[in-house]
Amino acid sequence: MLSTDCTDRTASTDPEERPTDSMPLQDLPCFSLQGSMLSHCNRTNKRKSRGCLSEGLDTECTPTELIQQWSPRHKHQRLISKGKENDCNHFVLARRSRRKKDSTSGISWDHLPDELLLKILFYLPLQDLLRMSTVCKRWHRLVFDESLWHSLDLEGLTHMDAALQRVLKTGVRRLRCPRSFMEELHFTVSGSLQMVQMDLSSSIIPTSALESIICQCRLLEHLSLEGLRLSDAIINSLSKNLNLVQLNLSGCSGFSAAALADMLRSCSSIEQLNISWCEFNSDHVKSVINNLSSGVTHLNLSGYRESLMLDDVKVLVERCPHIQTLDLSDSTQLMADSFPVFAQLKNLLHLSLSRCYHIHLAALTDLGKTLPTLCLLDVFGLVQDGHLPSLKKEMPHVSINSRPFSGVARPTPSSRLVGFLNDRTMWNRKCRLRFRL
Repeated sequence: MLSTDCTDRTASTDPEERPTDSMPLQDLPCFSLQGSMLSHCNRTNKRKSRGCLSEGLDTECTPTELIQQWSPRHKHQRLISKGKENDCNHFVLARRSRRKKDSTSGISWDHLPDELLLKILFYLPLQDLLRMSTVCKRWHRLVFDESLWHSLDLEGLTHMDAALQRVLKTGVRRLRCPRSFMEELHFTVSGSLQMVQMDLSSSIIPTSALESIICQCRLLEHLSLEGLRLSDAIINSLSKNLNLVQLNLSGCSGFSAAALADMLRSCSSIEQLNISWCEFNSDHVKSVINNLSSGVTHLNLSGYRESLMLDDVKVLVERCPHIQTLDLSDSTQLMADSFPVFAQLKNLLHLSLSRCYHIHLAALTDLGKTLPTLCLLDVFGLVQDGHLPSLKKEMPHVSINSRPFSGVARPTPSSRLVGFLNDRTMWNRKCRLRFRL
């Protein structure tokens, strides 16, 4: 049976001795530490002896010698004869010695090795883990061990400035915090971050704060910055992540075509790229087309009505012959003469041409023969509901208009409903620690 050393706890709950580097996470409203455990320890703290005893509680474990030194001495009763009268015939009252209670044998938490405590802490949720960090200095050190902070979900967290700064120092490798809010972040850390996967989609983050995070990343493999305002400094920092495989910059703005070209040339390992609906001009579009890696297999380049031309598609197909998913929706300059160009993509499985209004229905009926490997076709806005059955009859092996939203490089597939059981995954994996509203 495990018995917690209450002396160690009461010392750590004193505000003057509590570690200051744990305060940012504890200041969050949802991380209130007014539980029964702390209140019990606070009441115990008032009853404990003051003075020299408190000086010895600065260490992780209270020394046994110090407790014995400052504990009150046991009262020894004077030995009296068994009878009620002694030799001098004086009548005395003899107090019976109290029966000593059998001490319950147990193992103190202080005797458990760090490895075993880490195993126990591994199964605690985020809020309980943070409460445990206030028990004593040793538990605080163990709670913020990087092995417990491998993956973290902070979706929807407001005012996450101090919390994110503390989390980034734990060595987190997978961070999910879409739709979050941050006012400012003065992030300083020695060395680079260990971040491998990060999702900041649709968050409100100042550009300067985002720069301070991205400039410390060198190991990114999956990154989603959808809907954020970026800068050339951020794009240049991304170019240093040579292992980047999936990149989602959909709806981003604030960076130049030259910085984009340099980043695409450096990140030659990109396989999935979503760069749709950005504030691009024709120079930005050509920077993407002319600098994509040949290893790209999934590309979303939709939303460039007047900027994407047939010649650009020809260059794209020549540079990226292994494309499996291609989304060129809302490219109003494309017509049916682009179909022979698409036919050069021998591995094309999914093609999206929604709202490409210069492509007629009659041309779509021959698309199944032109692209024999095609499995998914999205032509929203081109085919009326009454004509859709006849088109499906012409292409029985192709699923038409089954994917209204693109899932290219997005951390959460668009096919999942909001609030569904698996909508908290990030690139098909859940985070171990999760912030709950």
